[in-house]
Amino acid sequence: MTLATAVAGCLVCDTEFEVRDDWEKGEITECAACGQEHEVVEKSAAGVRLDLAPEVEEDWGE
Repeated sequence: MTLATAVAGCLVCDTEFEVRDDWEKGEITECAACGQEHEVVEKSAAGVRLDLAPEVEEDWGE
């Protein structure tokens, strides 16, 4: 079982969700309320910093 280390808020709808111990920098998580994806950009003993996850763009076979 993974324990939560902190609570983060969705950058779109402000819904709070738990940040789990096993989350690492670069990991993508989704808000359960609005579906917005967030990327973990920094994680330390002081907490976690999230940013909106980058949109995946179509490369049209290039």
